[in-house]
Amino acid sequence: MAELDPWRLLIFAALGAVTVVTRGFFFLSDRPWRLPHWAERGLQYAPIAALAAVVVPEVVMQQGQLIHTWQDARLYAAVAGAAWFFWRGGVLGTIVTGMAVYLPLRLGLGW
Repeated sequence: MAELDPWRLLIFAALGAVTVVTRGFFFLSDRPWRLPHWAERGLQYAPIAALAAVVVPEVVMQQGQLIHTWQDARLYAAVAGAAWFFWRGGVLGTIVTGMAVYLPLRLGLGW
């Protein structure tokens, strides 16, 4: 176990202070606080941007490298799931469709 030297203690205290200040900032005001319209609009895109940042690299990369073959079940599953979503909508159908394409290709053909 690493010993707690003064620098680590200072860093832990500073991170704790920053956390308390940023989370408690909204409680310091007596009146309701509203985000500007541009910020509210930008936050509408945050979930899809975060999802794309997680899913896209998982689909197109393997062990930190871009995939070099079309024989990858993830590509076909992603296309099938996206097609379902644009055709019918709904997250459950998208997942089921993607997995229905992925599993036979992965388990059956070994892609």
